[in-house]
Amino acid sequence: MSHQTHHPRRVAIVGAGNVGASFAYGLLLTGLASEIVLIDANHAKAEGEAMDLNHAVPLAHPTRVFAGSYADCAGAAVTVITAGSAQRPGETRLDLVQRNAQIFQQIIPQVVAANPNGLLLIATNPVDVLSYAAWKFSGLPSQRVIGSGTILDTARFRYLLSQRFDVDPRSVHAFIIGEHGDSEVPVWSLANIAGMRLPVYCSSNGFQCGLDTLDEIFAQTRDAAYHIIERKGATYYAIATGLVRIVEAILRDQGSVLSVSSLQDDTYGVGDVYFSLPTVLDAAGVNHVIRLDLAEDEIAGLQRSARILRQTIESLKL
Repeated sequence: MSHQTHHPRRVAIVGAGNVGASFAYGLLLTGLASEIVLIDANHAKAEGEAMDLNHAVPLAHPTRVFAGSYADCAGAAVTVITAGSAQRPGETRLDLVQRNAQIFQQIIPQVVAANPNGLLLIATNPVDVLSYAAWKFSGLPSQRVIGSGTILDTARFRYLLSQRFDVDPRSVHAFIIGEHGDSEVPVWSLANIAGMRLPVYCSSNGFQCGLDTLDEIFAQTRDAAYHIIERKGATYYAIATGLVRIVEAILRDQGSVLSVSSLQDDTYGVGDVYFSLPTVLDAAGVNHVIRLDLAEDEIAGLQRSARILRQTIESLKL
């Protein structure tokens, strides 16, 4: 009888807090992974989450869920990093950066030592700066270090547009680009429903689509996290769902176009920085970044966003 080596589809999660646990739960419900390993500085917390998730397995998909150590990142197709200090009420994502960069300096080399061949998906805020830091600390090719970026902002944007125009949010095609944070940029010039740009869609279907309306939708998109944190202390369900979507694109080699953060060249005038643009993701990570035909004010906004991120990166002296 020949001995066959079995390679289960493993996803490792570093950080078993709200985002990490919600992501593990979402991943379990999809059946995308055959193994989910939870790693946390508080090992008992990771064990508790794994136990709870395992009790859902008979009702969901056959999946091995367990609490582990960095050594258990070995063989993972993707290691998702959600560990870090949480955003506090009234605090911007960029205020977090120094604390979390120091945490990453400890985490990332241990992950890569166990798994030099997998992909890293970063969700910890400020995600663009920390994705850059993770790339530097890891020594991996930049295509294999991805940040969740504006996948959540884009989802919020599409949801709010769908509510305004009374359509399924999956039928709204619009992107938020740049920083996942206060300097992010809405791509109004290319936003469309059923291939119709918003001004045309509005006039054809009897909707008001003035600048005030659009500005309000974007402000609600940009500031959503602050409003949620005021009310419940943290955001996690939507970002966890975004992480599941990214991991699905990778594990299924889909070539999906998602607004994630990756290393950018100087196409828009600012390079050597991570920020979000529509990006084709497959099993190898970033296949390529799509260069949008942006309006002049959108290019200016993106350059401003990139400069803010670049300055923050420089302040870390990586």
